[in-house]
Amino acid sequence: MASYVIVEIAVTDPARFEEYKTLGPASLEPYGGKYRVRGGAAASLEGDWQPGRVVVIEFPTEEKARAWWGSREYAPAKALRQASARTRMILVPGV
Repeated sequence: MASYVIVEIAVTDPARFEEYKTLGPASLEPYGGKYRVRGGAAASLEGDWQPGRVVVIEFPTEEKARAWWGSREYAPAKALRQASARTRMILVPGV
């Protein structure tokens, strides 16, 4: 069953974050990950959630998503993201 990594990102260092954006996509490929949402304007329909940047990544399985997050392929990009943004990230199963 597909699983989704959902990320809310508040960029704190735009220059470094641009570098992250060039490294992130290649790290997904070995794990079957695909961007479904990658930034853009988010509109709040209910409640007071006002996210800045939202990213949704689809993986074929939860195991693949977890393997990507802890992988050596993603490690350099993850370090850049953690140094250049505040992030909240969750993993949820698909239907």
